[in-house]
Amino acid sequence: MRDLLNPAMRKWLLVALAVIVADHLTKFWVSSRLDSQEAIPVLPFFSLVLVHNTGAAFSFLADAGGWQRWFFVAVGVVATVVIMRLLKRHAHDSRLALALALVLGGALGNVLDRVVLGHVVDFLYFHYKGFAWPAFNVADSAITVGAALLIWDSLRGKHVSANKP
Repeated sequence: MRDLLNPAMRKWLLVALAVIVADHLTKFWVSSRLDSQEAIPVLPFFSLVLVHNTGAAFSFLADAGGWQRWFFVAVGVVATVVIMRLLKRHAHDSRLALALALVLGGALGNVLDRVVLGHVVDFLYFHYKGFAWPAFNVADSAITVGAALLIWDSLRGKHVSANKP
């Protein structure tokens, strides 16, 4: 517990909390204004639409019969434990820690939906002519940005100065 209170860890946990709060405020706002499957066009290529996703990304396993709810909750809990350990170890590496904090906040935002509602609320819907991207939410966006930062961080490598012993 003491490790969670150090200033470096606290900063990243606040980032994760900010993602959770933004995610749930936007989900609450959309849920209070739209009926399920109702869409409001915002731009020619973007709409707000209320979708209750019982599956994972792209509605994977959405029609699996209900067991997937607790499976995805368990995956989220395991991911949280792993991310917290990594975050503790790398709290002073800003890019890596930011990436982990974004993934953590996004994962917990969606886990909370699954536990409380039994589904994840998605509402951001991009489409153009006959093409469409499945609806997603702020938590999914944070996970995607965090994952991209993790890939970038892994590709940049750790450069060790030739002058150091």
